[in-house]
Amino acid sequence: MTSSLARRTMLAAGAAGLVGVAAGPAAAATNRSAAALVVHNARVFTGLPGSRPVEAVAVGHDGRIIATGRGRELQRLVGRGTEVVDARGATVMSGIHDGHVHPLSAGERSLRPSLGGAETTADELLAILTGFLQDTPGQEPDGWLVVSDWNPIGLLPQGTLPHHSLLDTLPTRRPIALLGGDGHNAWVNARALEIAGITATTPDPVGGKIVKGPDGKPSGVLKDDAQNLVNRHIPEPSEAELVAACSRVLAQAAASGVTTMMDAVVGRSQLTTYQALAKAGKLPQRIVPAISIDSDLAKDPAAALAHARGLRGAFQDVPGLRFGTIKVFLDGVIEYPAQTAALLEPYLDGSGHPTDNRGELYVSAQDYGRLTAAFNRAGWQMHAHGLGDRAVRTALDGYAYARRTTGVRGARNTIAHLQVVDPADLGRFAALDVVACMQLQWATQDTWTMEALLPYIGPERHRWMYPARSLERAGARLSGGSDWPVDPLQVWNQIRTAIDRTGSEGEGPLHRELEGLSRTSTLRMHTYGTAWQLRMDRLTGTVRPGLAADLIVLDRDVTECPVADISDTRVELTLVGGRVIHDSKSSAGRASVARLDRAAAVPRPAAYAAVHGGRHRACDHGDDRS
Repeated sequence: MTSSLARRTMLAAGAAGLVGVAAGPAAAATNRSAAALVVHNARVFTGLPGSRPVEAVAVGHDGRIIATGRGRELQRLVGRGTEVVDARGATVMSGIHDGHVHPLSAGERSLRPSLGGAETTADELLAILTGFLQDTPGQEPDGWLVVSDWNPIGLLPQGTLPHHSLLDTLPTRRPIALLGGDGHNAWVNARALEIAGITATTPDPVGGKIVKGPDGKPSGVLKDDAQNLVNRHIPEPSEAELVAACSRVLAQAAASGVTTMMDAVVGRSQLTTYQALAKAGKLPQRIVPAISIDSDLAKDPAAALAHARGLRGAFQDVPGLRFGTIKVFLDGVIEYPAQTAALLEPYLDGSGHPTDNRGELYVSAQDYGRLTAAFNRAGWQMHAHGLGDRAVRTALDGYAYARRTTGVRGARNTIAHLQVVDPADLGRFAALDVVACMQLQWATQDTWTMEALLPYIGPERHRWMYPARSLERAGARLSGGSDWPVDPLQVWNQIRTAIDRTGSEGEGPLHRELEGLSRTSTLRMHTYGTAWQLRMDRLTGTVRPGLAADLIVLDRDVTECPVADISDTRVELTLVGGRVIHDSKSSAGRASVARLDRAAAVPRPAAYAAVHGGRHRACDHGDDRS
């Protein structure tokens, strides 16, 4: 059952109080001791273990929570100018803290045509791409057609491998690049290969792979850092275009209840965009930029530290940015045909026989340990992309080395994704105080976890996919992240899926009895858990006096409603530091909600609807799964 909150401002001593009784002198107060905002008649999820029931929250003029309690208890804080919100029994809680996301990438992708993660036959794909070409006339022969959200495992029938020869049949001489929704794969035509100078003799770059056919010639598929060989030739949008697009997607995040985000891959260009957004007054959330260190730079801790310090020094005065996090890719993605996630034991050939492929480990445990030691000693925390069990172990080994050699405690180093974790490593998270940042919208039965994975890793390893409850039982701290735009931003379905391991789009539960989380654990990991990861738990993440009023008011009680109903949750009001950044009743708020409701924020040609046929999985694992 949903509710629509009621709002009004207390204007006179005779106005009704919070619980329907006449307001007394305290309610009419006009001094600064009165609250700026009081939300009442709510089910407040404080995020605090063992807290007493709370049904009202008061926010001061300084943007901090000044009181929580029963409605009558907070009536004394209602003054002449206090805004009063009746939540009508819905949940009020901390804003969502997204511990692994790519908001600027979401903005940039919104400027391009999108395949939406569709599964298509070759003919269907060609029809869609022909439509995109027709939508962008006058660009022959050199104008790039760049398409987002290509599904690297979506070419039907299953097992069909992409090759530039298919794209070469399109009626154009334009260079074409299909960018994988996972951020780890790209598929380009021969013209794009020519422009990039990629031939049979081109070596694989560090951290990437040029996929070649049996004849030794490039197939047109580029993995991980090999994508940069083409990406550097693709024209970038103007700053004005990018700022406008990013402003729209940040508003969508606010409409989803997101108040803090850790941008998981940041360099100078991204920081310049954040600077422009802040200058334009279009940066509503708190942003933790994770400065990206590539696999080459990871081998030189001193140079890496100087690089990070230089960026922090140049941008530390940008309002809304909080520096202190470093991002490193340890491996790639696990699904067939990419199979670049690093595994302890080899991938299988699909018939159960071991191959000689254990994936790609981009940074050794020794190098990662030395890098971590340098950054932890200097007060920074590490955030590792680790999907496969070998990458997870590499990160843990690196963190163990850093702790042993520096003596630093409390760095709050993190591993993200954790698609497969060896059970022998579960207890090491708590022992090393390592945060497990998980994207549990992926923890469901679908093409990605079943057809593209189960035959290639076998049931024994498959059972340890996204082992959230096992990590929790072993004492690990859990945090949550969306990895948007790898997936569409569906915060509440993400939370629901962490509980039932099915979600709104899954074909069945993924090890729910073993790994499904409780509702309380799930809500905490996406609020307090991520605030702890980002070293912001003394500022935000729970609902208690003294903390910043980073709050959301929902349209239902997510602590009690049926689990399946959580997916459809609407956010009525979002506040950061007591400042409203989303109001569902405003014209801007309605526009943001409408954009969230659309399957994609970009137009598609008529050919797309004609061939799409309902096959859709708008995700891949990592821009990661970065």
